[in-house]
Amino acid sequence: MDMRNSPLLAVKNLNVFYDQFQATHDLDLEVREGEIVSIIGANGAGKSSLLKAIVGQAEARSGAIEFSGASILGKGTRAIVRGGIALAPEGRRLFPSLTVAENLNIGWELGSQGPIDLATVYEWFPVLDERRNVPARTLSGGQQQMVALGRGLLTNPRLLLCDEISLGLSPLVVGQIYEKIPAIRDRGIGVVLVEQDISRSLSVADRFYCLLEGHVSLTGAPEDFSRETIMKHYFGV
Repeated sequence: MDMRNSPLLAVKNLNVFYDQFQATHDLDLEVREGEIVSIIGANGAGKSSLLKAIVGQAEARSGAIEFSGASILGKGTRAIVRGGIALAPEGRRLFPSLTVAENLNIGWELGSQGPIDLATVYEWFPVLDERRNVPARTLSGGQQQMVALGRGLLTNPRLLLCDEISLGLSPLVVGQIYEKIPAIRDRGIGVVLVEQDISRSLSVADRFYCLLEGHVSLTGAPEDFSRETIMKHYFGV
């Protein structure tokens, strides 16, 4: 197999379940190195279930998930992170009593230590440098999201999964965070953006997948489809 032309992440015929509820149906998805892929869809479309399955936090009863040509199905989350996949989860999931620096260092300690270090994160998000010694609970929502994103980057991933990173934030802060996404891609890191904010995520995406009730209803480059066509597949009308 020529790995130069192979996807970094390949999801094939994936069926994710929560007990008897099926969240995804024979779902296919690919992400290449240095590519931003947006996954859009309404609540319950299967977006977060897909990400959880990739990092070993949801049950994939059938199908395949391959990273850099090797199966990662059945692996634990820690092994998946060490192997090069990071997740900036919905809700941030910081340790509120730990300082900004301590929360960030968790990513550094869990991942494969490399060129992205604390200095890099502080350069990208200067406010975190200013507040490095304060508890995470004292930060604004936007600053907490920067910590969650920085923690993921400090694992030095080859693939970064971002789950609803704009949720509940002001447009100004969302813009500040999204300004960094192309810079992450330019380091050769594949980026997956799971968002309900269609316009924002498609504005930086190289390709997108629209999910509807656990199925891929539309995929391609954002510029290849009208907004009307995307919305029809988003809502299934």
